[in-house]
Amino acid sequence: MYRFSGSAMGTQYTVKVVELPAAVLPTALGEDIVRLLGEVDTKMSTYRSDSELSRFNDARSTQWIPVSQEMITVVDEALRVSTMTQGAFDITVGPLVDIWGFGPTLRPERIPAKLEIDSELARVGFRHVHTRENPPALKKDLEEIYIDLSAIAKGYAVDKVADHLDGLEISNYMIEVGGELRLKGYNTHRIPWKIAVERPAPEVRAIHSVIQPGDKGVATSGDYRNYFEQEGKRYSHTIDPRSGLPIDHSLASVTVIADTAMYADAMATAFMVIGSTEGYSLAQRNNLAVFFVSKSATGFTEQATPAFSRYFLANE
Repeated sequence: MYRFSGSAMGTQYTVKVVELPAAVLPTALGEDIVRLLGEVDTKMSTYRSDSELSRFNDARSTQWIPVSQEMITVVDEALRVSTMTQGAFDITVGPLVDIWGFGPTLRPERIPAKLEIDSELARVGFRHVHTRENPPALKKDLEEIYIDLSAIAKGYAVDKVADHLDGLEISNYMIEVGGELRLKGYNTHRIPWKIAVERPAPEVRAIHSVIQPGDKGVATSGDYRNYFEQEGKRYSHTIDPRSGLPIDHSLASVTVIADTAMYADAMATAFMVIGSTEGYSLAQRNNLAVFFVSKSATGFTEQATPAFSRYFLANE
């Protein structure tokens, strides 16, 4: 097995490949992976002032602004998920994330005043963002609209690497960028890849369940690592774009299996906002493979949709 790993997009990545074709050199493949992840970061990072996305966010204009086709692909998918989830997923939520101390400005952890939240809510809303295919361009209804693709761009980057490996006729791989995954084929033991779902407990790293998704994308979202506490109350980094407040329900983590990592990435974030009750109903209506793990008085409760249940490995 060939293993490639490093830092990219503000996180870590690992790519495992079994049985390279004779024409593919490991060194060249490693360089390709670094280049592909770098290209996504150059376009979609909010932490880089020179990124394509940052230039769009900084532009005080409501006219069409030329962007790459890749940007249109990701924003279109984001808007589709936003519509499907009635705004629970929203790429314009950045200003709210920022005032709660979880954005790129790294503000101190504090509880913003209601007036400040209401002020930022006025410039949040995915319906203020529009895409154009030919030539590719983005437009915002309000000059102050700020797009943050952090809940979908890593998934897209994983898919982009997967497409590249497919193009090289590599049949067995596992790609992971910041926890978002794409799998194909089998591992060195010639069995389909197994993936561990982490137990959503902040004080310990342990396996909660083991799944075997096959040739799919996988994403897990949770509120058990990134949060702050004030006066005995915990405030999650996941902000509900509809209220401007951190989520406040029992759902601790959610895992989504889908054809693409990009879709799984976005939907996992959406389900964390929605919560397990409404989220399960939404997943059922759309025949989605989703696994909810919620906090309870005695530990954790879990609920998997029928589409997800077939991926569990028994006795693991």
